[in-house]
Amino acid sequence: MQIQENYAQWCKQACEDKDIAAELAAVKNQPEEITDRFYRDLAFGTGGLRGVIGAGTNRMNIYTVRRATRGLALWLTKQKKNPSAAISYDSRIKSRLFAEEAARTFAACGVTAYLYPQLMPTPALSFAVRSLHCSAGVMVTASHNPAKYNGYKAYGPDGCQITTKAAEEITACIESVGYFDALPENSGAKVETVPANVAEDFYQAVLAQRLEKEVPAQLKIVYTPLNGTGLVPVTTVLKRAGYTDITVVPAQEKPDGNFPTCPFPNPEIPEALAEGIKLCRQCNAELLLATDPDCDRMGIAVHVGDDYKLLSGNEVGALLLDYVCRRRIARGTLPKNPVAVKTIVTTELAAKIAAHYGVELRNVLTGFKFIGEQIGFLEKDGQVSRYIFGFEESYGYLSGSHVRDKDAVNACLLLCDMAADYKAQGKSLYDAVEALYQQYGYYKNGLDSFAFEGESGFHIMQDLMTYLRNNPLTELCGHKVTLVKDYLHTPGKPVQFPSLPSSDVLQYVMDDDTCLTVRPSGTEPKVKLYCAAVGKTEEAADAACAEYRKAVSAIINDFGKGRN
Repeated sequence: MQIQENYAQWCKQACEDKDIAAELAAVKNQPEEITDRFYRDLAFGTGGLRGVIGAGTNRMNIYTVRRATRGLALWLTKQKKNPSAAISYDSRIKSRLFAEEAARTFAACGVTAYLYPQLMPTPALSFAVRSLHCSAGVMVTASHNPAKYNGYKAYGPDGCQITTKAAEEITACIESVGYFDALPENSGAKVETVPANVAEDFYQAVLAQRLEKEVPAQLKIVYTPLNGTGLVPVTTVLKRAGYTDITVVPAQEKPDGNFPTCPFPNPEIPEALAEGIKLCRQCNAELLLATDPDCDRMGIAVHVGDDYKLLSGNEVGALLLDYVCRRRIARGTLPKNPVAVKTIVTTELAAKIAAHYGVELRNVLTGFKFIGEQIGFLEKDGQVSRYIFGFEESYGYLSGSHVRDKDAVNACLLLCDMAADYKAQGKSLYDAVEALYQQYGYYKNGLDSFAFEGESGFHIMQDLMTYLRNNPLTELCGHKVTLVKDYLHTPGKPVQFPSLPSSDVLQYVMDDDTCLTVRPSGTEPKVKLYCAAVGKTEEAADAACAEYRKAVSAIINDFGKGRN
């Protein structure tokens, strides 16, 4: 059996990392554990690699990193002469090791490798690719996943995560490489260091996106980098902008891949902000900022009455879009035919705001790479200045074209300037959210995730999407389904959305304007359910959202139970 053959090969040859050798020995008499580690290769897609750290072909380790890098290098050398790549990494377990391994492998394969000398955020990697005119980039991170995960994001020369077509071509190159193939002999190869000016230029580029000439009002800020990469970049930029009253959460200040006070270092999850809110109460802060380990996502909590309220990614994105439009009009810098971009699972409140200001709003598939792609299209047409803002419901924002991925450093500064602007008007961010709802209607969004672990879970997710396509929903919660949107390009069937890449996503539009989206995650063993409801009151919108989520959750859970 191939699984046992692979296991035996790894036991014999995977000797460089003692942790891997020990893990392989420990599971010797555990066939299910061996199967989970070897039943497949860790999938390489538009998000690169992501998986549990450990031994095996279905794990993140120096061998899967080396193989992916060799495949990427092979693809790059087919594209152009003298290719180059920039590499950065976050605070996760083995991130530095994986980054060094990637850089060493690139160099051995004839690709000039530039490695950041210290951990730096994902947006700084995107910036370095463009600044150094590299052919590609690699960011070693598992973003906001738990501590047992790590990952490998791949970027193209535009500083955007690779396209579907590129991922398929790179995958073919990766599959031509063995896990234990010797590296090419390249005695003259060496790894270069990313020049110090690149990090400074990144800070300057973020500051250049400001819409305020000076701080409108001082704020008392608590910030947590969640033991990730954000500490230096975020505090550096905020202090240079004039925000001096910043208290960092002590237990989450220093880089630590174990995330000791935050098992899920995701600013979308209330538990991740618990330490920050506790500190806010102690020092009576006006605003809590939180960034995830690779500092591309930002979450916030605002002072409301005697306590603090977390704002959702949709609420923050809507606020920022409105602020960008309003302030750029006031400053006379709103371009002709301005463009904003959001993903298909992001709040439709953005459409109302964009229409109010005469902004073209483009909808793209889930994943910030598709927002970055739209910036690239504008740049190719010589119209990059038309782009004013992009965001996704999962706490990703970008107000400039300096990078092509979500940027929490940029978002933190933009958020603070917006909060200070409202404070100067005698308003809070909570007041501002309520004003948007009262003007456009109450838009409420909910997200549910359904975990399907291991080989069996992988097949259940595939079967679920097939089942939903073969048995389309027609009615839910007493309301009719008026439209089913299928973003998957299936041979022999009409393509609903020819302008978008094929994606395994189903959307149901109800007769009360609720939109339900079901899709498998591209980076985790999960199926995700997004619910977007709108009502005349907050209570009505919340109730509709809860009822629909319960109904669709029951369908997904029942299907999963029936397959176990």
